[in-house]
Amino acid sequence: MSLSEETKKFLCVSCPVGCLLSVSVRGKEVLSVEGNSCPLGVKYARNEVVNPVRTFTSTVRVRGASLPVCPVRSSTPLPLAKVGDVTRELAAAEASAPISIGQVIIKDICGTGTDIIASRSLGKR
Repeated sequence: MSLSEETKKFLCVSCPVGCLLSVSVRGKEVLSVEGNSCPLGVKYARNEVVNPVRTFTSTVRVRGASLPVCPVRSSTPLPLAKVGDVTRELAAAEASAPISIGQVIIKDICGTGTDIIASRSLGKR
């Protein structure tokens, strides 16, 4: 079975310009990239087609802290396909005060190899 060629559109976020990319693909193979102002656009387009990833940010509930939640983020970008699973696991999680900025809240979330870390410190009530 032969895969047909299709065109996908992406907004490149690799630099402040924000180029609208037009990417010709066949399956997971990038045939061409147009609309980029710099070489970063080509790299971004290839990654979006082959293995899209996102830096994940959210909050986690905290027991006994000065605030009810603490902002958190992923230590490395996560596969886009895992973001829903990560969101569900984090929604069920609860940390205990005190929390230090950079502290690992959940190690290797959903088997991704990425840790969820605190983005700020929170003291006890």
